[in-house]
Amino acid sequence: MIRTIFAYPNPELKKKSATVSIITDSVRELARDMVETMYDAPGVGLAAPQLGVHQRVIVIDISSRDEPADLIIAINPVIVHASGESFEEEGCLSVPKYAANVRRHASVVVKALDLDGNEQTWHAEELLAVAFQHEIDHLEGILFVDHLSPLKRDLFKRKMRRMAELEASEAK
Repeated sequence: MIRTIFAYPNPELKKKSATVSIITDSVRELARDMVETMYDAPGVGLAAPQLGVHQRVIVIDISSRDEPADLIIAINPVIVHASGESFEEEGCLSVPKYAANVRRHASVVVKALDLDGNEQTWHAEELLAVAFQHEIDHLEGILFVDHLSPLKRDLFKRKMRRMAELEASEAK
């Protein structure tokens, strides 16, 4: 089922997520819905808090449309090692129509559980490393815009206010 993605400045996006203690059918259903919602959006990653569910579940697929899917479903993901530095443009399904350069680690090692409760380890670089960091941030209530300098964050907030005002006036 495709679910609604919460958009900035919805306060639900700033809440921390709880650890998944038992992988139940409802967690599996959430993951399926997240995958369907991510592909429909379309995006390369989605975290449960973006759907208003505060559980530590993320989905990622950085493959392009002409490649076979390379889907990752990670429950309780944790970055156990990070190195290097990258400075890449990021966007977010919860922050539509806005992208900015964000400083991240160039490579990460992530451990998480799969839907069967088995521990998985990913050695991620480049876009996959960025996607893991971005989605894990969501689990902590952190948006990519929180990584911007105060000046760029202020410009972002002004732009969002102008867009909201424009949408409100067009709706009248």
